[in-house]
Amino acid sequence: MADMGMDAYRFSIAWARILPSRPPISTSNHRIYGVGQVNQAGIDHYNKLINALLAKGIQPYVTLYHWDLPQALEDKYNGWLDRQIVDDFAEYAETCFAAFGDRVKHWITVNEPHTVAIQGYDAGLQAPGRCSVLLHLYCKSGNSGTEPYIVAHNFILAHAAVSRVYRTKYRAAQDGQLGMAFDVMWYEPMSSAAIDVEATKRAQEFQLGWFADPFFFGDYPATMRKRVGERLPRFTAEEAALVKGALDFVGINHYTTYYTRHNDTDIIVRLLNDTLADTGTISLPFKNGRAIGDRANSIWLYIVPRGMRSLMNYVKNRYNSPPIYITENGMDDSNSPFIALKDALKDTKRIKYHNDYLTNLAASIKEDGCDVRGYFAWSLLDNWEWAAGYSSRFGLYFVDYNDKLKRYPKSSVQWFKSLLHSS
Repeated sequence: MADMGMDAYRFSIAWARILPSRPPISTSNHRIYGVGQVNQAGIDHYNKLINALLAKGIQPYVTLYHWDLPQALEDKYNGWLDRQIVDDFAEYAETCFAAFGDRVKHWITVNEPHTVAIQGYDAGLQAPGRCSVLLHLYCKSGNSGTEPYIVAHNFILAHAAVSRVYRTKYRAAQDGQLGMAFDVMWYEPMSSAAIDVEATKRAQEFQLGWFADPFFFGDYPATMRKRVGERLPRFTAEEAALVKGALDFVGINHYTTYYTRHNDTDIIVRLLNDTLADTGTISLPFKNGRAIGDRANSIWLYIVPRGMRSLMNYVKNRYNSPPIYITENGMDDSNSPFIALKDALKDTKRIKYHNDYLTNLAASIKEDGCDVRGYFAWSLLDNWEWAAGYSSRFGLYFVDYNDKLKRYPKSSVQWFKSLLHSS
């Protein structure tokens, strides 16, 4: 990273490494529920990483929760479905502030809370695999019409609780900032019809607005209140005051853009009684049989650079120019055993992706006045991509999974190096 000219690195801390599963400890004035005492080996591990980064002039940007919930909390009270998680997450975060906050100045509490709520509690495709059992036979339990909203609510309250701890006990000495990393697709109307334009606006409110609006306005979007009704949790006046203003910056994980149209007639979608049905929209990467852009390896990732600039302007206009960090942006190639290493390293498509997205990002800053303060490419190394596993390669560096994880720079490494050393 230092050789490339990078000055920041985003990584996550594993909650269970800091507070591994042990019998719960309770005292008269302190409680760590279901996770036990601090694991010093875990603290030492991250201290070594943070110190190594700083020694090379690289600032650590630390994510506290990238989907790795300690199993003890899932077993004890179903994790993010229970309000107890708010206190436990705040205690974990405070442990990290005390251990690392003298050197870490940028904290991201939660990575992609929207993805967790949808994929984990609506579609049931990711951990903990919950959804409405009547229509999703592979889920053992869950309720797609209520649980995503409960989990989202607890994520928001958890961030607010962490923010309160940091601002009252640590900020004066540590001078850091807290944000969240939101997964945000950009949406374009499928047609110029008013009904599709309105649907596109609604789709974004059910995506970014669902999580960002409470931090800026103290409540969920009015569209969500109207369409979800009593299934959407409510903030008390005290909670709303705690949540509003609790973000120091907005993290954006952005990869792709889809077309969106209005939908209220699809009987299958309506029967689902889930978040997709609640939006009354359908979003697709095709219009009239034509793709919105070239596709990367992932079936969902279409390359639409203009979406980056449009999204930055949306965030600026809706939330009054908040500080923004692009916390993820990138594309993947396939991990085909039939591609020779020398060919796999020639990632010209990735270079064009980053060039075009960064060009649009630069325009949003220079021409549109968006307050974008940083950009993180996903990812430095090829890695495990959740449901895609090792079939997908997002890295700037090629990792040889069959030869002791040796790393080889792809062409994009030299491209980034040239870009960073020339700026």
